[in-house]
Amino acid sequence: MESANQTASVTEFILLGLSAHPKLEKTLFVLILLMYLVILLGNGVLILVTIFASHLHTPMYFFLGNLSFLDICYTTSSVPLILDSFLTPRKTIPFSACAVQMFLSFAMGATECVLLGMMAFDRYMAICNPLRYPIVMSKAVYVPMAAGSWAAGWAASMVQTSLAMRLPFCGDNVINHFTCEILAVLRLACADISINVVSMGVTNVIFLGVPVLLIFVSYIFIFTTVLRIPSAKGRKKAFSTCSAHLTVVVIFYGTILFMYGKPKSKDPLGADKQDLSNKLTSLFYGVVTPMLNPIIYSLRNKDVKAAVRNLVSQKCFIW
Repeated sequence: MESANQTASVTEFILLGLSAHPKLEKTLFVLILLMYLVILLGNGVLILVTIFASHLHTPMYFFLGNLSFLDICYTTSSVPLILDSFLTPRKTIPFSACAVQMFLSFAMGATECVLLGMMAFDRYMAICNPLRYPIVMSKAVYVPMAAGSWAAGWAASMVQTSLAMRLPFCGDNVINHFTCEILAVLRLACADISINVVSMGVTNVIFLGVPVLLIFVSYIFIFTTVLRIPSAKGRKKAFSTCSAHLTVVVIFYGTILFMYGKPKSKDPLGADKQDLSNKLTSLFYGVVTPMLNPIIYSLRNKDVKAAVRNLVSQKCFIW
């Protein structure tokens, strides 16, 4: 009987989140809700602009529209769950719902990594090979590139989620996170997870290492080409076409390195503080980057700002 109890499978998980800080939860609920609404509005407007503004039907803005849609999907896969946990005393999630949430979050994250690499290649072709750009980056090329990014992300997520959910969970069911983050879930498995660790390592190399290498190499060639432009005005114009993408890349990968590259504290008090710090960093990473993307891409982009004004004026005229 005792052995049967120990091996009983887990049917739900408890999301720990910020249960130890109830006052902070109420404050964060309002803040995260406002940021989520800004994400939906900002990225939604960018998607509409890239669809309805004919002069923005280019590879760069096609990728940008995909990035905006991806950011909406990514935040929607986790933020409603987080907001609900801030208001609910018992923060539980069924096993199947946890698997779905894990799959969606992982798929969106992996897709964004690949998509940022594709966008770097697009900027490389536009600046370093402008004469060949219309041929190389034709619609027959950039649409499959974007579709391939989505397919790769979803395939990787399917593999990782399947491997994780097949593990037996027969002990602790408390996830020390806001959502069903795959690494936090793997820590609860009561079986050998070496296959999962190896698989995650290979996936990280493919979806983090390869895109970063592509981005790095692309920008080496971009900077080299820009510096060869004789006029300061020409250099500024060339660099302005890729500055927004570079800013997004720095924020996206910089936050990842900050979250997972910090040394862990061995002091119990320091460990508690670091745990809170890691949770808050992870929380804001999931909403700040998607919120900043439309701002970054539209702040210094005259084409986007003009298209937004035209779209707003047309809607106002219709109403």
